[in-house]
Amino acid sequence: MYAHDIPASVVVQAYLRPQAQTLRVLVRAPLAAMRDVEFPLRGDGLLDLARADRTLRDAAQLWLARDIEIREGDTRLPAPRIVAVRASLPSDRSFATYDSALAHVIGPPLAADVTLYWNQALLDVLLEYPIASDRSAFSIRPMLARLGIHVVTAVRYQPPAGAERAFELTGDPGLVRLDPRWHQAAWRFVRMGFAHILDGTDHLLFLFCLVIPFRRFRALAVIVTAFTAAHSLTLIAAASGFVPDALWFAPLIETLIAVSILYMALENIAGVNNVQRRWVMAFGFGLVHGFGFSFALRETLQFAGSHLLTSLLAFNGGVELGQLFVLALLIPALQLLFRYVVAERMGTIILSALVAHTAWHWTADRWERLRQFAWPSPDLPLVLVGLRWLIAAVLIAAAAWLASAALRRRKDPAVN
Repeated sequence: MYAHDIPASVVVQAYLRPQAQTLRVLVRAPLAAMRDVEFPLRGDGLLDLARADRTLRDAAQLWLARDIEIREGDTRLPAPRIVAVRASLPSDRSFATYDSALAHVIGPPLAADVTLYWNQALLDVLLEYPIASDRSAFSIRPMLARLGIHVVTAVRYQPPAGAERAFELTGDPGLVRLDPRWHQAAWRFVRMGFAHILDGTDHLLFLFCLVIPFRRFRALAVIVTAFTAAHSLTLIAAASGFVPDALWFAPLIETLIAVSILYMALENIAGVNNVQRRWVMAFGFGLVHGFGFSFALRETLQFAGSHLLTSLLAFNGGVELGQLFVLALLIPALQLLFRYVVAERMGTIILSALVAHTAWHWTADRWERLRQFAWPSPDLPLVLVGLRWLIAAVLIAAAAWLASAALRRRKDPAVN
């Protein structure tokens, strides 16, 4: 017997390629992650390759084959057939492509006298699932979280027509559609947007600051919609690559988000409660918050398939629904608070002061982190990016001013 602890970090690689009536799945995982299997050893922890084939198949069945669920449409495929298994050296690079991985797995095994420690070996497996057609829509659920404390499964799906799609899945991600239809991608991102606004403390506090002085659903719906429209613009721009990819950009945006919350809280304390001014400010700060949403979406855009724009719009729709849901809870709660507990002006000051206190600490902490990054020299690509965003900001500001002026004329026909 030998000690077999749970690995702290495990990376699994997988290729999926449907061909005719067969779905081939190539999987590579570290042997050290497969516990409760006694691999034959030659001594000093060396894997006995001459006697290892049966045990490797048992490990593949116990730890990989039975925990990879594949669906064709809505039908779960039967258990796969284990076509081949191979023990590989940790330096092996055959899984760089599907073709080289397939050739390696079905090719000759390592020579029996190769020096390979069992806890450094990689297990390569070829699984085959029977399918009705290689043109079907496939889904995967890799239930491989038990391989280690932190498990990442890198999946590359190669449909018979179209480009390869790459996924990076953590733990047990649930059922992942490898080629989602537009409505499937949209529904997934609507749910993600709704959940994100409820989990995002920054955005909830900003929304709270918007609500406190008004508490009229119709006016707030306009303000919140302006916020959503603004962060939709920057979210789509960020997803399309029109933002710096430097390390300092994310902490800069996080700092500005904290500043936006602090500013709105101070406006509430000062008694500034003009609706037109508020929706313009919400639009301006929404541009910043959109970049924050884009950071959260970096790892999840992989689930959009070929429907990137649809997924982004669906995410924003989910955010809007989440915001309206929060409004539906906050407005009556604040009405009751200001009617029976504390006077409206005093309550607005107290609540806004609490938010301002939190936002101030966030601003200070994030500014301190931001200062640790080296600022870039103004080279030509950075200057061009800055000019594009400056032009966009001017156009957006002009549009906001025109919309605000139009609203004023509509409310006061005497205005020329």
